[in-house]
Amino acid sequence: MENKKPVDFISSLGAKVNSLLRTITDIFYLFMQVLHWLFIGPFKGKAANRETIFEQMVFVGVKSIIIVFFIAIFTGFVLAMQSAYQLQQLGAVIYVTGLVAVSITRELGPVLTALVVAGRVGAAITAQLGSMKVTEQIESLETMAINPIRFLVVPRFLALLIMMPALTAIADLSGILGGFIIGVTNLNINGHLYIEMTKEFLALKDIMTGLFKSAVFGVIICLIACYKGLNTEGGAEGVGRATTESVVTSFVLIILADAILTAIFYFGNM
Repeated sequence: MENKKPVDFISSLGAKVNSLLRTITDIFYLFMQVLHWLFIGPFKGKAANRETIFEQMVFVGVKSIIIVFFIAIFTGFVLAMQSAYQLQQLGAVIYVTGLVAVSITRELGPVLTALVVAGRVGAAITAQLGSMKVTEQIESLETMAINPIRFLVVPRFLALLIMMPALTAIADLSGILGGFIIGVTNLNINGHLYIEMTKEFLALKDIMTGLFKSAVFGVIICLIACYKGLNTEGGAEGVGRATTESVVTSFVLIILADAILTAIFYFGNM
């Protein structure tokens, strides 16, 4: 019996690795299908598809603005106060301006926006597609010669790819505004000086880095949410399980992708 334990462990580990590799392959294949239909032209054919794209853009972007704004501005508050506490000891409170602006645009803006969208939009996409899968609506589309990837995934992919950078730009402005409010009201920094110092420290490269990250995060959220939704099994319970897995997986991959992209940009500038 003792000899079977290592064998069982290796067998279980091998099965998990095989399952992981198969999942990665399936997601990559889904991505290739999306690109295929994307370049063929999602705007060709019925106008309903165009309407779906704009509906998804409203759902992803417009309806997420308020929560992104409040999360970003409060993050700016906290970042300014915490950094000022340390910088005051060095007599360098003015550098709060650059610290807040660069931190928000390069890291916190895109990451927090992606986490909000993954929790709100990613979960909704998985639930929608999962419900269609378990009620056999997707099979019905295939029966009517309608490709599910083109009809369901591509509009959501385009919406996330377009709206994620837009939401990140709003988060950047909101976070910098939060730092400005704390700087002017609590740290007694002149408002004009705060703006000038922010412009001095903040480079276009910082903004573009964050926007590029947000586009990558949008692709991750869409692929994970759609993959989990299209492969849902087990009725209503399966939809709930797929939604949870979608959000958790998206969170992990967003943080991982952020670390990789930050390392690439950092070492690329050395």
